[in-house]
Amino acid sequence: MNSNIGAQDVKILKLLQTDASLTTQEISERLNMSQSPCWRKINKMEQDSLIEKRVAILNREKLGMDVVVFSTINLSTQGREYLEDFEAEVKLLPEVLECYTMAGSWDYMLKIVAKNIRHYEIFVREKLTTLPHIGEVHSHIAVTEIKNSTELPLSTQFSR
Repeated sequence: MNSNIGAQDVKILKLLQTDASLTTQEISERLNMSQSPCWRKINKMEQDSLIEKRVAILNREKLGMDVVVFSTINLSTQGREYLEDFEAEVKLLPEVLECYTMAGSWDYMLKIVAKNIRHYEIFVREKLTTLPHIGEVHSHIAVTEIKNSTELPLSTQFSR
């Protein structure tokens, strides 16, 4: 935790993670602060990589991507170079939204989106299982989305 983050910084971050399109003027008005210090705080947080980037969150279902799959993967071969090969290749797959190394039974977990089950099957056959050193792939298809958020729990992390 960054000890240089003040209460005003947390408020700015909360606003930005709710709506990244807010202007500095809109943020400063909502927080009853002048625009220049607000801009400086945001700029500093961007320079410090607290704010990595500002994005639009798209509606995947309205864009025809109805399937979310969590795939657990074990590599067939262990060793640093094999992990790096796999990781470099998985970064190139646009269907993979997230990839994590795992502690426990699996080497990796991927979050994958696809148009439908058939598209996912083609993805697995033609892309995923052709990656270097793939041993096992287990698919866990999401049925109902209960919560999907990009907002970090700032109030629980920075409460005083």
